[in-house]
Amino acid sequence: MLQHLSQGLRTVCAVALLTVATYAAAQGVRGDHPDTYVVQRGDTLWDIAGKFLQRPWLWPEIWQANPQIHNPHLIYPGDVISLAYLDRVAVQPGPREQVAPIDAIPLSDIEPFLKDLRVVDAFEHLPYVVGLEEDRLRVAQGQVVYVRGVAEASPGDRFALVRPTTRFHHLQRSGFCCDTFSKQDLDFRGRRTLDTQQYWADVVMPDKGKEVLGYELVQVNTGTITRGEVGGIGASTLLLDDEGREVRIGDRLIPVDAQPYDLQFFPHPPAQQTEYGRARVLAVADMLTSGGPRDVIAVSIGAREGIDNGTVFSIWREGTNTVDRVEKGKDRDADTVFFENKVRLPDEFAGHAMVFRTYDKMAYALVMDSIKPTRVGYHLKHPDAPY
Repeated sequence: MLQHLSQGLRTVCAVALLTVATYAAAQGVRGDHPDTYVVQRGDTLWDIAGKFLQRPWLWPEIWQANPQIHNPHLIYPGDVISLAYLDRVAVQPGPREQVAPIDAIPLSDIEPFLKDLRVVDAFEHLPYVVGLEEDRLRVAQGQVVYVRGVAEASPGDRFALVRPTTRFHHLQRSGFCCDTFSKQDLDFRGRRTLDTQQYWADVVMPDKGKEVLGYELVQVNTGTITRGEVGGIGASTLLLDDEGREVRIGDRLIPVDAQPYDLQFFPHPPAQQTEYGRARVLAVADMLTSGGPRDVIAVSIGAREGIDNGTVFSIWREGTNTVDRVEKGKDRDADTVFFENKVRLPDEFAGHAMVFRTYDKMAYALVMDSIKPTRVGYHLKHPDAPY
């Protein structure tokens, strides 16, 4: 009987070990992961997940909720993290006095895009600046502007002044491959312009059959209403109170939002697959045509495609359609070979990006890691996509 018990125990242990090994392999647990890790100030969730997992976006799948922690998703400096039974992450809480939880990504890298940028479906209905103090061309902190469209506002009401700078759009193609996407710079009225002094790099695309994905508004200043419309004058007075950019005629007004964005992000794969070619890099921040780790990109999908903050994508360069020189001859002109007779090369992996600000039809994402530059037009796929 003892022999049978011993054999049964060995079988149970073997199955348990196999289960652990299988689970670890499935979740991509790093073979060199530490037994424990003490969270430090300045750590990010992405970096900590990378110490335990080959694929940091799978962190929520191995997270072990700790009932002792008020919010089990938040991790603080001083917490001790370890891999527990079945490779579930366990956390031993550390001291929490006057300590903020760590972020998934460095907020300093994305703060301007959280605080100063937003995307809207339309802006023409918003109140706007119609005149400036002493009829100047530009005004700044401590000066006043005159605005239309806030007749109901009272003295003391605060507004943010925003400037429509970019129109992002999508072009449905009827050709061989994928949809195309583009952006266009806007003038002071929000109309299209060739001015390039903006955040984003431009990309030239066809201009018919577009679906507008959104208009990007840049916050330039804030102000307080000091005098409403009086004596039949159709303009209210607003005093600028921020050290931001200069304000000009045509800038729009929106109410000040005390907390306009979410400070916590938890990396995870997308909830659903997106049709190939639909998810693309629209633009790269700061007037670049390419970017790398910690650069911000605008992407062509949003909440309507099931995307939310923390969604992780892999980034891919589209494979070239090339002429088979062995078959067609080394001097054959590529323009004389029909598309269907060309060889489609595989897409090339570039890196990973995580969404941190989601709108209905588009989003902003941060490039987390890369092996080659991310460029306008690159594809976004599931982070585990094999090709």
